[in-house]
Amino acid sequence: MRTVHFALAATAVLGLAACSTTGPAPRLLTLDGNPPLVIAHRGASGYLPEETLEAYARAIELGADVIEMDLVSTKDGVLIARHDPNLAISTDVAKHPRFASRKKTIKVDGETQTGWFSNDFTLAEIKTLGGISTDPERPQEFNGKFKIPTFQEIIDFAKAKSKETGRTIAIYPETKNPTYFRELGLPLEDKVIAAINAAGWNSKTAPIYVQSFEPGSLKYMKAKGLNTRLIQLIDGDSVDLKTGAVTFAVPSDRPYDWTKAGDKRNFDAMVTPAGLAEIKTYADGIGPWKRYIVSIKGSIGADGKPLDVNKDGKINDADATSVSPTTLIADAHKAGLFVHPFTFRNESRRLAADYNKDGRNEYAVYYKLGVDGVFTDFTDTAIAARADYLKSMGR
Repeated sequence: MRTVHFALAATAVLGLAACSTTGPAPRLLTLDGNPPLVIAHRGASGYLPEETLEAYARAIELGADVIEMDLVSTKDGVLIARHDPNLAISTDVAKHPRFASRKKTIKVDGETQTGWFSNDFTLAEIKTLGGISTDPERPQEFNGKFKIPTFQEIIDFAKAKSKETGRTIAIYPETKNPTYFRELGLPLEDKVIAAINAAGWNSKTAPIYVQSFEPGSLKYMKAKGLNTRLIQLIDGDSVDLKTGAVTFAVPSDRPYDWTKAGDKRNFDAMVTPAGLAEIKTYADGIGPWKRYIVSIKGSIGADGKPLDVNKDGKINDADATSVSPTTLIADAHKAGLFVHPFTFRNESRRLAADYNKDGRNEYAVYYKLGVDGVFTDFTDTAIAARADYLKSMGR
């Protein structure tokens, strides 16, 4: 990550704010000049167990433009919506005694994990499990009540909801851990392409965006004739609260296909002009962790460690303040790439102190900087903040 702060984006925002309220409304700073998309990250995952049809239905009710899902494979090669191959993280598999013997410890993308893994379960077995909330601060009363959908079921669901609501509901699938599944003989990409072709969605104007953290997965699908909008995701592990720099650790240090190839670069290589130019050769947009755009810094004590400013016994984003934005959005737009940062959440521990415990204040900063869309766990907050922003812009 470039640690120098730039005035360009901030100046552009101030310039828009100073525009006269008379005459034509100023052009938005998005790549296409249209309002930013609200992308329901794993559905309405702030309210219901993630990546279930119920969570997607709730997100659509709240006004989402797009519903997002991660795709992993079952033992019998069916694509299902789970954020992780490890079912222990987001399902009630631990409460099913019949599967107790399948618990194991393995490495996924270089990270040692213990749990139950999707590739050891048939679809019929997966359908006996229920989704659970992955955040203890979120509602737990729905745990185990909603089933795990297949990719095909989500496609059918989005089409039905588009017809029902009279507005186009796009989907945003991710090939999750594609190298992991390929090495198990369960590659994801050809099945993704086949489902998209069958849906009649293989075009740049279709209501679908396909994303991955691994460039090789996107490049493979493009070479195989996938013509949808493709998005390169850009991760990071944490932030050094002394400097505001993004830090890196397995498995969020680099694309795993880079690791397998011996490429020692980290994800931050992608946010340089050269990195963006390379991405443009195979993708249409980027999905960066939001800290590449607006990072945070904490207060540092005499011992050199971050201070627990709010005295809650924990060090997190709430003890830090946001810093001046980088030029990543402007740089990406210059390269012809749209920008969909992740992930926006409402919990106070995830919000810098200067947002005053109100997620709408965080969205406002990113909307004014020109993001083309946001990944959010709380669709309603993102929608409300967008309405406020568009009103301020005379829209």
